[in-house]
Amino acid sequence: MTKDSVPGSAPPAPDARPAITLAQFQQLIREMYLRKDVARGIEGTFMWLMEEIGELAAALRNGTHEEKTSEFADVLAWLTTIANLAGVDLTEAVVSKYGTGCPGCGQFICVCPDAGKP
Repeated sequence: MTKDSVPGSAPPAPDARPAITLAQFQQLIREMYLRKDVARGIEGTFMWLMEEIGELAAALRNGTHEEKTSEFADVLAWLTTIANLAGVDLTEAVVSKYGTGCPGCGQFICVCPDAGKP
């Protein structure tokens, strides 16, 4: 039994991947790519994000589940890269903006009019 095991629970499947927090993901992307990202800059990185958003749009239109999954991961990675370059902690940003409910109505189940954001 590992230190993280719960007594009486089944061990994780051999192919199960560990969960990753947003902070851990941001650090992973920072460690993997920061040198290249700094050299490319925010503007160049933003263009890569836009390309990935286009690929996600195509996958949503008629891609397989695997293609959609891959494109969502790519968009999240490029967005995270830009946050790293801009010095934005994504966990702090998400908690600040959405941690107390919808930014528009303040409720955890949004009751904002459909005509407006969000």
